[in-house]
Amino acid sequence: MTDKLWGGRFTAKAEEWVDEFGASINFDQKMAYEDLEGSLAHVKMLGHQHIIEPEEAQQITIGLKSLQDDLGAGKLKFTVANEDIHLNLEALLTEKIGPVAGKLHTARSRNDQVATDFHLWLKHRLPNVLDALKNLQIEVVNLAEQQADTIMPGYTHMQHAQPITYGHYLLAYFEMFERDYERFEFNQKHTNISPLGAAALAGTTFPIDREMVAEELGFEQVYHNSLDAVSDRDFAVEFLSDASILMMHLSRMAEELILWGSYEFNYIELSDDFSTGSSIMPQKKNADFAELVRGKTGRVYGGLMGLLTTMKALPLAYNKDMQEDKEGVFDVMDTILAAINVFNGMLSSLTVHKEQLNHATQNDFSNATELADYLATKGIPFRQAHAIVGELVLKGIQTHTSLQDMPLADLQKASDKIEADVFEDLKSDVAVNRRTSLGGTAVENVKKEVQRAKQIIEQK
Repeated sequence: MTDKLWGGRFTAKAEEWVDEFGASINFDQKMAYEDLEGSLAHVKMLGHQHIIEPEEAQQITIGLKSLQDDLGAGKLKFTVANEDIHLNLEALLTEKIGPVAGKLHTARSRNDQVATDFHLWLKHRLPNVLDALKNLQIEVVNLAEQQADTIMPGYTHMQHAQPITYGHYLLAYFEMFERDYERFEFNQKHTNISPLGAAALAGTTFPIDREMVAEELGFEQVYHNSLDAVSDRDFAVEFLSDASILMMHLSRMAEELILWGSYEFNYIELSDDFSTGSSIMPQKKNADFAELVRGKTGRVYGGLMGLLTTMKALPLAYNKDMQEDKEGVFDVMDTILAAINVFNGMLSSLTVHKEQLNHATQNDFSNATELADYLATKGIPFRQAHAIVGELVLKGIQTHTSLQDMPLADLQKASDKIEADVFEDLKSDVAVNRRTSLGGTAVENVKKEVQRAKQIIEQK
């Protein structure tokens, strides 16, 4: 007979390498605190409902709290032989208090136990993600406020499009991170549900009080279907999805930090703390930390695709496949918190080359739309105005002359509607500040949006 806690009907003992393949203790020990937390709530309910004797419940509670102390002191030793965190802790509890420890498992299964642990683990850590995102938003808004009037080229297709402000650009990321915040905030709703009491898949015949356990653990509600309770991993998939979208946002910004810090752009410079050098080229200053965030995006996507693929076509209820649900989540949690913190550091220590940003809008024809709009206000249909300005741009490219440097007479050859006041409209700062529509890049708009962003942050 095997010596496993579940081994009553087995006659053979698996080889060590087989045990190692099936074991999860190497990673699910991360949930040791949550497993003990869930067990304490469960045994309190067992005693309260007189499912076990109050004295037994008290004895088990003392043993569990002693294990908590040992865990905090780093004294607990886990073994592959006991395969997972649940059986390891049960074995350790038995060592402390004897066979009465076996009564802890009354009216529950490892199926609802592991689901509870996983819910608790993520429930405890989502606030850390929200706090980190809030801090990132603070850095973005502070920088946007400082750079509210810094003129720079806006891009589409990686080509100069229209002048904007750097502050306006930064606030675009504030909005992205706000949506990320809201997604993680909503993720808490689906994480804050208690599976405990669903047992293996069908509930239990014991007179348990699931609501009592849920309240004890700080869950807002319980699963109302025992099959769903033990087989649901939507909350984990949702977390990985939210994390993937967040990393996509960080990766986009990282790409721009990398490009804009290059010799060709020279728009910004990352601090030495968030850069590295070359082992062979003394002049190099590499944006390695931004590159790592960009690279780790693939790692996070992998976590999402891994769990989606694991869950695809799984029949109800619990299957051993679902042991693969945790490692990706654990890794992604560590990854996104580190990535957010790196971004906080990069943005708080960033040097912005204002003159270079402004200079980039002077001879790039990004004021062409201003001229087209100018002609439209003179009664010329916009499509016709577009064609007129397009011809002027072509001439400017051929003669290496910007629109604002063309003689008025040459402009008037293209259209007699153009007058001397056009040169005011062609200035980059004027072009920016005329865009006062809601959501536009005008400096006054940016300042108002900074205040709005600060109010959003203050309400968190």
